[in-house]
Amino acid sequence: MISYIEEMFAFDFMRRALIVGILVSLCAALLGVSLVLKRYSMIGDGLSHVGFGALAIAAALGLAPLAVSIPVVVLAAFLLLRISESSHIKGDAAIAIISTGALAVGVLVVSLVPGMNADLVNYMFGSILSMTESDVILSVILSVLVLILFIMFYHRIFAITFDETFAAATGMRTKVYNLMIAFLTAITIVLGMRMMGTLLISSLIIFPALTAMRVFKKFRSVVICAAVVSVVCFMAGLLISYLFATPTGASIVAVNIVLFALFSIIRVCKK
Repeated sequence: MISYIEEMFAFDFMRRALIVGILVSLCAALLGVSLVLKRYSMIGDGLSHVGFGALAIAAALGLAPLAVSIPVVVLAAFLLLRISESSHIKGDAAIAIISTGALAVGVLVVSLVPGMNADLVNYMFGSILSMTESDVILSVILSVLVLILFIMFYHRIFAITFDETFAAATGMRTKVYNLMIAFLTAITIVLGMRMMGTLLISSLIIFPALTAMRVFKKFRSVVICAAVVSVVCFMAGLLISYLFATPTGASIVAVNIVLFALFSIIRVCKK
């Protein structure tokens, strides 16, 4: 097994995938706990569809994918939050409208631009081969920024997660921190899409949080457990994908499912 691991990380693209994957997995797990508790976990799915549309347009125009998709997805996250707060359209309906519209635009661009059909699978399901050295540098910088901001504002995120009304009554600027969570989520989604794909990136947000909640109840314990679970599942999925030549994103999700089932059994046994 050790020889396989040494062989795997002899490749530059695998080392790049490991670095970015661990950082993105941490970001997704930390933010996922708050999003799941606020019943807003499907925002990851909606923003990933927006990211697909942005990536398709960037590729068609010959622009840097991350440079285009990050600001577009961040704006979409702010728009989703704004629509949910200030109109009669509910959060899930707003996500459905924006995500399906962006996905349709992406599919149209891919179908109309010659030579892009071959990239459709990579956009949908991800590809660790698609990450360049410049992508890794940008991903590391942004991932570290997300982690720093989450740690700095941990107590405020905790407050608006469990009782936003009370937090607002105490004078906390809840709208600002909701925007910050949306901003951090948007960045995490875009960074993870290159590896996990449009259809699977939301699993990085949902599964680790739900898995940790099977056993732990306190917010801090859930956050720590979710982070550990997310990194372990990523590394196991990456190894499985290398050994059995399976898609990386699907392998990571499969490991998450197994761990979720295991934690659910542990929960039942503890009762």
